[in-house]
Amino acid sequence: MGSGMELKNCVVLHGAELEPRWCDRLLVEGETVSVMELGEPCGAIAHGTLVVIPGLYNSHTHMGDSCLPDGATGMTLEQGFFRPDGYKYRELAKQSEAEHLRHITAHLQYMARTGTVGHIDFREQGEYGSRLLRQASEATGVRSVILGQFNELPFDAAALQANEAALGEGAIAQLQRILAVADGFSESTMNDLTDPAWVQIRQITESQHQLRAIHCLENEGYREVSLAVTGKGDLERAIALFQPHLVIHATVANEAEIALMGAEHLNVALNLRANCNLGLPLAPIAQLMHSGANLLLGTDNGLLNSPNLFAELDFTYKMAKSQFADALRPNPVEILKMATSNIRYLLPNTYGYLGVGLPADLVVLNFHQPHLRASRHLIASIVTRVTPADILLTLRHGTPLYQSPDYAPLAAA
Repeated sequence: MGSGMELKNCVVLHGAELEPRWCDRLLVEGETVSVMELGEPCGAIAHGTLVVIPGLYNSHTHMGDSCLPDGATGMTLEQGFFRPDGYKYRELAKQSEAEHLRHITAHLQYMARTGTVGHIDFREQGEYGSRLLRQASEATGVRSVILGQFNELPFDAAALQANEAALGEGAIAQLQRILAVADGFSESTMNDLTDPAWVQIRQITESQHQLRAIHCLENEGYREVSLAVTGKGDLERAIALFQPHLVIHATVANEAEIALMGAEHLNVALNLRANCNLGLPLAPIAQLMHSGANLLLGTDNGLLNSPNLFAELDFTYKMAKSQFADALRPNPVEILKMATSNIRYLLPNTYGYLGVGLPADLVVLNFHQPHLRASRHLIASIVTRVTPADILLTLRHGTPLYQSPDYAPLAAA
């Protein structure tokens, strides 16, 4: 149930292109933006003001391991995150339900504190893991789009190498229990299941209108193992068999794979801070921005990173500028879209931008702060300078997810 809010003489990022405009009056009634009296474009300010931006979407999280901050420090990707013996899976098995729920809930609250209204989570631990996150989402109001995975892989190494076995009745029953709670499915890599199993999962999720996602090309091993077993790289195989709505990582994507992602108009979530934390290459952001793929941002594992998208925006923008190797590209608004309006191409009935009659999913930023109040490029300042301390209010569907104790604009509208 939304509340009421009225702001006057502020700046609003309007529409899918996130155009900064002076706004004489912004009114939220119930769950929607009911009034937006827009004035002139506003690329810069000379004095402080409030700036209203769309609520952010984090397109790749693992909130389940937020209970293990920095636990995988010094470990390789395989040591920290691969099943069955990776650090993450061993430690998750030790968590009590109550303590684990407290950690996940607290981290969702932190996401709201840092301007995030929704996230796409790749949730381990089968049906149980998806239920735990659903509880935390309902308690906090942060939207959790949950993609479940098997608690234990249904194939041993020999079956994976043979690549002929389909899912048995027990695995299909487990999948259905997961999908009854979650919004879709994602295993860690294409190499975790056989080709027949991927086809089965695609058919089941298609019939239930649920999302599919997969981690691809995080390191060279993803491609190499897939090639050795099937003759196809993991991305090519994913597109042919699984038809994912979302692909994660692409850190080692080559020119042919980048072209394929563009030709398929894939949604691709980049996770630069997490990849760097593991000593992996930077994703080819500049090439991907030219490819035709729809780019999104994620913070990845809670044990690697805080789920703070403003930190991700800053890092991604600067790494992209380094790859473009000039002072002009990219336009910072294209980076901000990765955490806002680009989400509309992935999630049905989700906008990621602000307009009259649209959901009041928004964040109020305090541009009275010394490091922001004389910004000569508002979008660049949002992308590179905003910190959690500058966030005054986060609304989702008009309901406050976070409100600074020093800020009280809410009133009956």
